[in-house]
Amino acid sequence: MAEVVTDLTVREIERAVTTVLGRSVRLQDDTDIARDLSVDSLALMNIVMELEDRFDISIPLDRLADIQTIGDLSALITELRA
Repeated sequence: MAEVVTDLTVREIERAVTTVLGRSVRLQDDTDIARDLSVDSLALMNIVMELEDRFDISIPLDRLADIQTIGDLSALITELRA
């Protein structure tokens, strides 16, 4: 069940990233946000705001420092939704 939730979370992250970056992206758990997506801090904040709206959560800014991959972000969202 957790894998299904994570997969759905990754799909929602993919939609948010596509919206913010204005280009289609395919994400996997090991996708590096900064390196693979060329996301700067402003774009990351816009992605975070988009995800907060989509999941009706608040992502603490201090937790973002630990986020490197889409899997990390998905795990954080899953944890905050629990």
